[in-house]
Amino acid sequence: MSRSTLKTTAINAEIRKAQAAAATPPVAVGKKGGPKDKAAEAAPKGAGEIRIIGGQWKRTRLPVAQRPGLRPTPDRVRETLFNWLGQDLSGWRCLDAFAGTGALGLEAASRGAAAVQLVESDAGLVAQLHTLQQRLSATAVRVQRGDGLTALKQAAPASIDLVLLDPPFDSDLFMPALQAAAKAVAAEGFVYLEAPRAFSADELAEVGMALHRHLKAGAVHAHLLRRA
Repeated sequence: MSRSTLKTTAINAEIRKAQAAAATPPVAVGKKGGPKDKAAEAAPKGAGEIRIIGGQWKRTRLPVAQRPGLRPTPDRVRETLFNWLGQDLSGWRCLDAFAGTGALGLEAASRGAAAVQLVESDAGLVAQLHTLQQRLSATAVRVQRGDGLTALKQAAPASIDLVLLDPPFDSDLFMPALQAAAKAVAAEGFVYLEAPRAFSADELAEVGMALHRHLKAGAVHAHLLRRA
């Protein structure tokens, strides 16, 4: 066999080897060089993060987990809400009934609220809130796993300065939550309601509330309410 024939045969063998390697999918390996753990591959990934806008924890990042219906209050809406309320909430008692990421309640605590109760039913989100509370050394914040509507009903009458309501948009919790919040909020307090539509004056009057401020931002209707 001539040298040129040998050279051609070797080149063809290398080409076949390269083609076979390209056709074989790569094996994902972990730090120790073995295949990735199946549980790790199935673990839900985070959907991103948001930041606290003002106060002592300004720019602190809050993780946003992938959960059905979890929809953190947009930055613009939170900024507007706390402009309405004033930046200093020193001494306020707050209840975030559907806490989720905790963005609303933690914004209140960041601005000096004396007591902030974060109520959330999802165990994973509750664990995340506990981690945030500890990382921030947020002694004024109390995280509670439970039903937001029940927490509102259990609150002493006229005991809350700021009630934060951001139920899942596809739920039927809006009117029941408003009814319970109207009883829990102090005479000079506020109820914040975030909803997929604007609530009319007549609807609010049915539960003893009146519109103080309103903002529409995309699909979000932000209502700041007071007792009628």
